[in-house]
Amino acid sequence: MYTRTTLVELRDRRLLIEGVPRIVLSGEIHYFRTDPKDWEDRILKLKEVGCNAVASYIPWCVHEQDPGVFEVQQIADYIDLCHKHGLWFIARPGPFVMAEMKHEGIPGWIYEKHKDAIVVSFKDEKSFTATLDFSNPGYLDAVQKWYGAVMPILAERLQPKGGPVIAVQLDNEVGMLHWVTNQPDLSDDTLCDFAQWIQEKYGHHRYPFDMNDPFKRRQAIRHPAPSVGPMLQHDLADFERQRFTKYFNTLRSYAEQFGVKGVPFIINIHGTGGGRSTMYPIGISQLYQAYSQDSNFLPGSDHYLGEITRQNAQDMYFLNAFTSATTHPGQPIGGTEFEVGTGDYGEIGSVRMSGAAADFKVRMSIAQENRLLNYYLLAGGHNSFLKHRPKDGNGRIATTGERHGFAAPIGPEGVLDPTYFALKDTNRAILAVEDKLATMTEEHDDLALAFVPDYYRTNVKIDGPGREITQHLEQIREGVENLTRSLLFLGFRFPAINVQDRPITSGALVFASCRHLSDALQQKLADWVRAGGRLLLLGDLPYLDMEGKPCTILADAMGVKPIGFVEGRDGYSPAVQVTDEPEISAWHMHTVDAPRADIFARVADTQAVVGWQQTLGKGTVVMMGMNYPLHERFWRKLYKRIGCEPAIQHHDPLLGVLTLSTSNSAGERFLHVINLDSETRHLRLTEQGHPMFGGAVLGLSGRKAKMLPMECQFGPAKVVYSTTEILSRSKNELLFRPTEFTELVLVQGIKHHNAVASETVAGGQLLTQPPGASLQIQW
Repeated sequence: MYTRTTLVELRDRRLLIEGVPRIVLSGEIHYFRTDPKDWEDRILKLKEVGCNAVASYIPWCVHEQDPGVFEVQQIADYIDLCHKHGLWFIARPGPFVMAEMKHEGIPGWIYEKHKDAIVVSFKDEKSFTATLDFSNPGYLDAVQKWYGAVMPILAERLQPKGGPVIAVQLDNEVGMLHWVTNQPDLSDDTLCDFAQWIQEKYGHHRYPFDMNDPFKRRQAIRHPAPSVGPMLQHDLADFERQRFTKYFNTLRSYAEQFGVKGVPFIINIHGTGGGRSTMYPIGISQLYQAYSQDSNFLPGSDHYLGEITRQNAQDMYFLNAFTSATTHPGQPIGGTEFEVGTGDYGEIGSVRMSGAAADFKVRMSIAQENRLLNYYLLAGGHNSFLKHRPKDGNGRIATTGERHGFAAPIGPEGVLDPTYFALKDTNRAILAVEDKLATMTEEHDDLALAFVPDYYRTNVKIDGPGREITQHLEQIREGVENLTRSLLFLGFRFPAINVQDRPITSGALVFASCRHLSDALQQKLADWVRAGGRLLLLGDLPYLDMEGKPCTILADAMGVKPIGFVEGRDGYSPAVQVTDEPEISAWHMHTVDAPRADIFARVADTQAVVGWQQTLGKGTVVMMGMNYPLHERFWRKLYKRIGCEPAIQHHDPLLGVLTLSTSNSAGERFLHVINLDSETRHLRLTEQGHPMFGGAVLGLSGRKAKMLPMECQFGPAKVVYSTTEILSRSKNELLFRPTEFTELVLVQGIKHHNAVASETVAGGQLLTQPPGASLQIQW
């Protein structure tokens, strides 16, 4: 049927299809929730909104409702129809799919036939979710047979064979059910593997009980004593990483066994919700060893952030940055469930997201090198009845009633919501310059945000000292938010670095720290600073290791001694005094004795030291032992203490404008500007102190964004700069987006234009686009 042999590749942080770097904009349409007679209508609406790919879960529970009886022709028919319309296809065959499906998409009979696969956890309790033991032989045998039914259909339709399938996702949101319930898998088979892993890593005397005695280890681990809590929760989370890695490798081997090769395998990372991603790094911590082991895995994040505002813009940024920081070298990132639509998932009318919600998220993700975005859910549908209706109140395949996806841009009955047209506008701008964006990398100032995966190893909680450590680790989330927001609002462009596992490659590092940090990482930071690094710590000065044992390697290197904590409480509101700044209140401060340091912040009533700077070898350490309000002057001075200032600045004292930039090897660039506020902004941007855009004022309407080309070549024509973005593009023409402002476009090598004014200047022709008008140029 198909004969091509080109691979889909992940290389140089790009997604290449037929050797060409691409941006994949996919829409999730569930064929199993859509009447086949409506498939074509939904696919055409997907094309019209600007997507170039279709994605769908392929739920096991729909296609094997009786053991051993597979009904899969519908899968082939749907993929073929997508191919007929020139669309790529992303397959998501589970075995777990979630998607509000009953048993998360696992056939109900699995739980009857393989009762021993149901997870047992603390206190000998069986899991109250649908999660199963990923190492259970019976479960894996059933999964292998499921893959044996579905993978040949995908294999025949792979893009390397001339078909539309460009990627296959393995399972879905692995680890999420364990984390949200605090029910790690402590089944007998898992505990046997855990005992072997412990002895290979630590020897035979790690625990005060016999790991080789199945009865003793079961009792000791399922009913842990507080004294072993810190050690056990550390080890269980560490073990879980390699266990999940082994599971993904098993699924991959099944897929390859049945012919799926030459396309990336997606691993979906969970963790956003409620409009925030503060817990998303838990998913990274659980899964990064799985997706970073091989460049053929594509990490795909979940995005459920609602509107991007001042509250959560930094969440979107560090979500992408932390994912990138943990990838295999050369591996790009993507968004596997990228929220679009109204956000009214309960259909109660209390939420109504604007078009800017998806627009801002798409733009930030593209600027941060996401090469694949799957809009979830693009089209709603209907939940059919199961063949053998369970007596569970409705008998359907899912838990949302008859209709599903009522918050999607395309409703269950095919009606278009206004969010559809907003998404279409965003897609149009992205795809107009897709060839350039697909090859671009982020531009960064000389500083990076530290990421420590073990700081998010909080998915296992054991009462006693172990839970106390987890609470300390969870406190750093506010510090990450504080740092990332201040950096973004001041105009910094920065990556994250996995300082736990990777070399520190930036000149300066900003680090949201807590009292716990491993001895190896404390030593690594001390050595890096001595060699000339510049380190900013925000939060607590580390003085304990990750299991709560004393560890002061970093403090000792600096000649600093942790003293204690000043906490706010009823009747006591401690304040901090920073040099040349107003006194402010603070709820938590870590004080130190720093006899050789330059002190710049003290507790107001006791004069205890909270903020200080000092030299260590050839480098510098700055410590601020508390979170601080977003006072622009304070933060600018704090970052200057480590020699950092943003190269691109917008000079607006209200802040709230994000400026990201990307470039490629040809010197072509885009400046991505996002106004988080409702007010119109008039900005004079500078780069390295020099005016950008010829010194023109950049107008930016409230809750709007622009992607501005600089030094971009289009055939013989070159856009030197533009204060508005390119809206569409044909073989010999560019159309620029009309706005409410007078816009300027400096071009070279064009033959025709419809500008109201043109002036020859040193850099080319300066064209004027009046408010409300569009500008066309031709070559």
